[in-house]
Amino acid sequence: MPVAQKSAISFALVYIPVELFLATQDNDIHFNQLTRDMKRVRYRKTDGSGQELKNEDIVRGYPYEKDRYVIVTDDDIEKIKTEKDNSIDILLFTELSSIPTVYFNKSYYCVSGKGSEKAFELLQRAMTETGKVAIGKTVIGTKETMLALVPEKDSILLQTLYFHDEIREIPKERAHPPLNKQELEMATRLIGSMESPFEPEKYHDEYQLRLKAMIEDKIEGKEVHAARPVKSGNVIDLMDALQASLEQNKPKRNRLTQRKTG
Repeated sequence: MPVAQKSAISFALVYIPVELFLATQDNDIHFNQLTRDMKRVRYRKTDGSGQELKNEDIVRGYPYEKDRYVIVTDDDIEKIKTEKDNSIDILLFTELSSIPTVYFNKSYYCVSGKGSEKAFELLQRAMTETGKVAIGKTVIGTKETMLALVPEKDSILLQTLYFHDEIREIPKERAHPPLNKQELEMATRLIGSMESPFEPEKYHDEYQLRLKAMIEDKIEGKEVHAARPVKSGNVIDLMDALQASLEQNKPKRNRLTQRKTG
């Protein structure tokens, strides 16, 4: 797994060299665009006259007036970086639950760099024992980002966060209709009947599996058949829906016992 970025965790007088690795990957099937006669659709980089350009002919420009740009090079970007930009600057420690879920963006594994194993272990264990996560800032690529350092079993997870001004407001206010006690009790029971530890390895992208199977069938010359429609019940009333859901989620042993004693 390639290193996404080398950095260092910095808080108070402690400085811990670390390496960041992307924690997720894209497993989706990707298609190429083709013409009707099976030729790849390709894109070319051209200037205003249609002249094709090579990568070395292209520079980064920021538009500040109509048809006027200021050129910004990689060297320019490196020059404005401070020492803090090249490190993970911890600002505070807090509870993970205090961070609204909408702020979470991308995940990186944060592992100790050479010679920083003990300091890294100390930080990871101290955060674990206090139940705290670290909030900080760093620059990844050309973008400064807020982040949370979350202690995991064998590492620290760096979770990039959106800035507050990047979060949109909820588009409309939600209605709060009154609920009766029986509805709330039944909904609570339904949640309890479905409670279980989250085991992510049990779940797979079933749509991608069907997509792969369909592609393999087409390669073998087989006919593609429509998926079977999912049967939906006709329960409309909220209480009826809750009751039917509870019956469906009852343990099989209880249902068998009821049949014998019924």
